[in-house]
Amino acid sequence: MARTPAAVVTAGEREVRVSSPDRVVYEETDRTPAITKLEVCEYVAAVGATMMRTIGERPTAMERWPDGWREGMRLAVGPKDGDADGFYQKRLPRGAPDYVETVDITFPSGRTAAELCPTEPAALVWAAHMGTLTFHPWPVRRPDVDHPDELRIDLDPQEGTDFADAQRVAGVARELLEELGLRGYPKTSGNRGIHIYVRIEPRWSFEEVRHAAIGFGRELERRDDSVTTAWWKEERGERIFVDYNQNNRDRTIAGAWSLRARPGAPVSTPMTWEQLAAVTDPREYNLTTVFDHLADGDPWIDMDDRAHSLDPLLELWETLPGGELSFPPDYPKMPGEPPRVQPSKKVAEHWDEEGNRIED
Repeated sequence: MARTPAAVVTAGEREVRVSSPDRVVYEETDRTPAITKLEVCEYVAAVGATMMRTIGERPTAMERWPDGWREGMRLAVGPKDGDADGFYQKRLPRGAPDYVETVDITFPSGRTAAELCPTEPAALVWAAHMGTLTFHPWPVRRPDVDHPDELRIDLDPQEGTDFADAQRVAGVARELLEELGLRGYPKTSGNRGIHIYVRIEPRWSFEEVRHAAIGFGRELERRDDSVTTAWWKEERGERIFVDYNQNNRDRTIAGAWSLRARPGAPVSTPMTWEQLAAVTDPREYNLTTVFDHLADGDPWIDMDDRAHSLDPLLELWETLPGGELSFPPDYPKMPGEPPRVQPSKKVAEHWDEEGNRIED
């Protein structure tokens, strides 16, 4: 069987070659037709200029699914997980065109990498040609990769909750932000969750931004008992988890306008607060429909008009009780961090303050 010739997609002033254009990336669903690799690349080209407002000049990890995505496929959980179908590409692969730029970033381990740094839509289309469905930008820009210019509030529904629960909590979060003099910009996650971005002055460290997220989460759970900041899943219950650790160095969430590896090619879709409140099913915002949503204009068009101070949120961190919370397991032990021990195990066994098990 003859191989389908490569196609060409125009992105800005460049033409990007797309191999295997008829490869099915998303299978047909009851609401969407089958979607090919060429259609994915054409989608990225069409939203590229809009996407560049939120991803431009940012270190960006690529979530790649080279053979497309199917139900049951699995994303790698680490660099040695060779049997997975999809993986995160944090270092730009060899052979990238000259116009695909990079920026050097440092991981929590101290290791460094040259990561994709989009400067034009063609770089995003090239990444899509390489199998990228979801772009995961850092909350920093290339001139200063150590001081975030975004606070990211990740409202993550836990077992027994759904998008409608996150949607209601997002309304409470909006009220709190406005009380603090902050403007939040919401988007669907492309699954069940909701993300809220706040532009901030790039003068705080990742650790300080994380503390601001904890302070916000604690005030939110104080106002609404369906919210939790509990790191351990066994303590979260049927509540909306404010995932404060998404503000750590090398922690990212799906970028605005990114496709997700889910049935029907859903899109992580930016919205106004009024649009978000009207959503009944986030799956309605997908590759085939999102242009109808964009026809009314980019809901985040003015995001860069103002950068806020983190002081109101850091004050919540300082004044609300609770102290430091757990970091992800791949992080080095951090100052003031509680023992990395599941609460159920901590009760059943003996542990010292550093999280080391004490032998009987």
